[in-house]
Amino acid sequence: MELSPPPPDTAQRYEMLQAGLDLLDQGITVFDAALRLVAWNEPFLRLLDFPAAMAYVGAPFESFIRFNAARGEYGPGDIESQIAERIAAAGSFAAHVTERQRPNGRVLLLRGEPLANKGFVTLYSDVTEQRYIENLAEYQNIQLEERVRRRTAQLENANANLTRANTENTRIAAALRRSEERLRLINDTIPILIGYVDANEVYQYANKGYSDWYGHPEGGVTGRGVREVIGEQVYGQVRDSVRRALAGQQVTYEYQMDRLGQTVFARSTLVPEIGPENEPLGFFVFSHEITEQKRMQAALVQAQKMEAIGQLTGGLAHDFNNLLTVIIGNLAALQDHRPGDSEVNEFVEPALQSARRGVQLIKRLLTFSRQQPLEPQAVDIGQLIVSLAKLVRRSLPESIAVSTDLPSALHALVDPGQLESALLNFALNARDAMPAGGRLHIAARPVELSTDAAAFDVAPGAYAMIEVVDNGSGMDPATLARVFEPFFTTKRFGLGSGLGLSMAYGFAKQSGGGVLIQSQPGQGTTVLMVLPLTAPEQDSDAPLDDAPLLLGGELVLLVEDEPNVRRVVRQQLIDLGYPVIEAENGAQALEMIEHIPDIAIIVSDIIMPGGIDGRQLAEWVRQHRHPIRILLMSGYADENDDQGTSDLPLLAKPFVRQDLARALQRVNRGKA
Repeated sequence: MELSPPPPDTAQRYEMLQAGLDLLDQGITVFDAALRLVAWNEPFLRLLDFPAAMAYVGAPFESFIRFNAARGEYGPGDIESQIAERIAAAGSFAAHVTERQRPNGRVLLLRGEPLANKGFVTLYSDVTEQRYIENLAEYQNIQLEERVRRRTAQLENANANLTRANTENTRIAAALRRSEERLRLINDTIPILIGYVDANEVYQYANKGYSDWYGHPEGGVTGRGVREVIGEQVYGQVRDSVRRALAGQQVTYEYQMDRLGQTVFARSTLVPEIGPENEPLGFFVFSHEITEQKRMQAALVQAQKMEAIGQLTGGLAHDFNNLLTVIIGNLAALQDHRPGDSEVNEFVEPALQSARRGVQLIKRLLTFSRQQPLEPQAVDIGQLIVSLAKLVRRSLPESIAVSTDLPSALHALVDPGQLESALLNFALNARDAMPAGGRLHIAARPVELSTDAAAFDVAPGAYAMIEVVDNGSGMDPATLARVFEPFFTTKRFGLGSGLGLSMAYGFAKQSGGGVLIQSQPGQGTTVLMVLPLTAPEQDSDAPLDDAPLLLGGELVLLVEDEPNVRRVVRQQLIDLGYPVIEAENGAQALEMIEHIPDIAIIVSDIIMPGGIDGRQLAEWVRQHRHPIRILLMSGYADENDDQGTSDLPLLAKPFVRQDLARALQRVNRGKA
């Protein structure tokens, strides 16, 4: 495999990067998680009138805010309050788009995006001229309508006086030509598409912007029909609106079209022209592009979808883990009570394995919704890809051939669920690049990176390299340069979020690895992912011996709102030799603690109805210095700990009796 030549040294790369940033029309800053300046460019300093001495690596975000507040950039008010408010907003690391007018009258558009490891990057754009042009366009539209009305009246008056004012008619005609020339100059300058269509759907006028938008030479639209000028694709979208405008109704609509190899969007308003007998003579067309607005709306919708998925998945995880606790607990109990019954085990063991796979499925769902933290472990890359290949095969059409080349033993320190998600994303992207069929090849091998480590932005050393290759349509250099940008996608709106590759890249970097994509139009795409090598761990899936039964005989208070879960856990505690009393919520548990002094251990779920959850119950016990040990249970992957009880043992649902026994052993080791 040929690798890219080694990059310039760090100093030269920094100088090249800074020089490139300074050539941007927009200002840019990058602040890290501690709100310290990492990078900036000269337009940033110029647009906001900051002294050059203020910008240096490590400069605090507060210094810029304080400088602005001191010179009245934020208007009247308490300076310290203004500073604190903006630092707090920056510290939330939330994406934002704001627009404000500086005291010098310039209008700035600020767009901030959070970075993967906290921190954020902000773009500063001077949109003063753009806002001026928008206001001017609106004003000129009004003026245009007024001119049209006025000109119509003038023409009617001229026609009435034709027979008796030949000389006056010539003068008026000359004035009309001069006025039309001025009007055309204005119309060709403003960023609005303007046209006029008569009652026969034939263009009688189109400004330069209108001709350029549809790819026609200047003056090449007038005299041609609407269907011919805009094409069948667009005409099919606007046909009904055209007919309503010709019936005398003002219409506003949006449409999309393919332009210069990209899908673009526009919004048009059709304003009918009504004749002296109240008959429609035609209509004026006023259009402007809204592609960027559409992209921002799609990005916002996608972010809202991801948030909704996260909320839904968290609730599903709790309910499914409760269900799996009942299923696994009962199946394990049946297996324990009938150890020598092969007929029973023939049915129980597959059911237990499926239930445990359900536990892993819940973890993957939580990982997808970003509610599960990374859980790196020694993963056998070959085995993972073999398992994933079956899923990939079912997700691809038969016209795509799938092949693999995998080593017998290659282990990387990585979160298996995240790795599967990243590889599946690569495979589905390859599928979309091969609509007519093709070949998808997945390979893995150990590599030693030295000078070529810079291509992956990793330190030299030993890595596992995974290669995903297709012979699809490939990507041009412009697309390849943006593949890892969040929300960037070449797919039509609604068919891709633009987050898949950026999430895969972020996962690889978070795992200590990197991703490199090589592609050319018509020659397919190769995705290379490197992950840190590690030694294999002992098989953690092997069945564990039963933990020694804790026949202590101490009274256990079991607090669980779900009856079926409570029944399973109660039986497990009894099997371990503990007498058990039960409460279905925190309020009942508190009453029992007050009146039953023999309670030695509390086993409590965390999320419960009634206003008192498991953590609040534990905190109450601690505050009143009861000599009671506490074990918490949870069906959520990540529980917020606002009561300072994070040092308590936490048993994740679902679990079997051996898991409960080991957790109780940890509790008893902390016994005074």
